Amino acid sequence: MEQKDPFATNALPSIEPTEQEGARSEPLNMSVRDPESSLILVVDDSADNVAMLSLDLQQQGYRVVTATDGEDAISVANYTLPNLIMMDISMPKVDGLGATRKIRENPALQNVPVIAVTAFGTEGFQRAAYDAGVSGYLTKPIDFARMHQLVSSLLDPKNSGKLTGWS
Repeated sequence: MEQKDPFATNALPSIEPTEQEGARSEPLNMSVRDPESSLILVVDDSADNVAMLSLDLQQQGYRVVTATDGEDAISVANYTLPNLIMMDISMPKVDGLGATRKIRENPALQNVPVIAVTAFGTEGFQRAAYDAGVSGYLTKPIDFARMHQLVSSLLDPKNSGKLTGWS
């Protein structure tokens, strides 16, 4: 029986970096929003959370790439141009809000939905997250049914990655 790495993600198509900081100029499959063509970046400093979210999203048919801190998230997002980002807020180096602001500086990523995933559920944290540019907010422990609904809604081309009043 073949052994598989539990942290491995679905393989990405061959991607050649461009001259500008290794970033691609076109997003992956931006015109088609179904699970098989949607790439989701999962960012969390906890390996358990990365594995749990990644495996669940892959079971839903999504392709997944991961990062373990805000700096890695910025780099991976600029290189892969995901269709959606699941961003932990409390992380070392660059926190999730700082990473979201930096990601929003890339014109190719300005409309990519970012879902804040955090243990902080207060109104003040939610406001700060939305001010930083997130499109949705999930509190830990994760309600997977709600997460699936939010991911699906944000990837729907009719919503253009933006939901208002969703908390």
